[in-house]
Amino acid sequence: MSNWQSYIKEYQNYLKLERGLSKNTIENYTFDVEKLVLFLTQKDISISPIHITEEVIQQFIYEMASQVNPRSQSRLISGLKSFFNYLIFEDYRNDTPLELIEVPKTGRKLPDTLSTKEIDSLIQAIDLSTSEGERNKAMLETLYSCGLRVSELISLKISDLFFEEGFIKITGKGNKQRFVPVGKSTIKIVTSYVNQVRVHLSIQKNFEDTLFLNRRGRQLTRAMVFTIIKNLAIKINLNKTISPHTFRHSFATHLLENGADLRSIQLMLGHESITTTEVYMHLDRKFLSEVLNNYHPRK
Repeated sequence: MSNWQSYIKEYQNYLKLERGLSKNTIENYTFDVEKLVLFLTQKDISISPIHITEEVIQQFIYEMASQVNPRSQSRLISGLKSFFNYLIFEDYRNDTPLELIEVPKTGRKLPDTLSTKEIDSLIQAIDLSTSEGERNKAMLETLYSCGLRVSELISLKISDLFFEEGFIKITGKGNKQRFVPVGKSTIKIVTSYVNQVRVHLSIQKNFEDTLFLNRRGRQLTRAMVFTIIKNLAIKINLNKTISPHTFRHSFATHLLENGADLRSIQLMLGHESITTTEVYMHLDRKFLSEVLNNYHPRK
């Protein structure tokens, strides 16, 4: 069952860094998945989280239903859904084995999305009198303008910038590459950072091509980007839990709200499956109904 443990560890890191959850909450989320692992061990079922089927999950839910009350059962299903949705976010799976398993309504809140005004406020709160401030502005503009994963942002190379053509080359999950359009204002800000700030850094060996560097001339960590964003949120008294992921989520949501089609958003986010894009953006049924009512000839 060691296979499960490596995915659980990655999931915990995601919950901590990208979702900003507390140690206690992370343990609760993980506890649900570990209950499933224990069930698989007891039943001598050897199957990975990538290949586990709806039938096996259903078997587990039935067994738990005889041991716990409906409220605990509902929390357990929600915890498992969260884990499998994470596997979809990371392109490990294309679907969730809990698709048809009903969860009693628990009033669970959708992740926060930033408005364009809030994004502007966060970026305006950056202290541009420091070289780190110039870099942070360039990073957040890139994160939001291109809808990048934080791992894609920190590993971005100067040789990946095709500014004359208006694109940047992104190396995403499983080394899959995609080209993402980049706006003129973002090009201007990133170019300014490269020519006026980065050029003065003492760059360490092997990081000569890395775009965003820390003050020691090395690649930034995911945790550092998370901290920068968290501190800006505190500075402007933003009463939302935000992370680098929030910018990617907002990028997709704003495109959708302004009439972009899912297929285009899917390509820009670098999702293999359109299902992933739907899950990622937490598309509610109301929005889909509006699309049908507005565009279907038999409305």
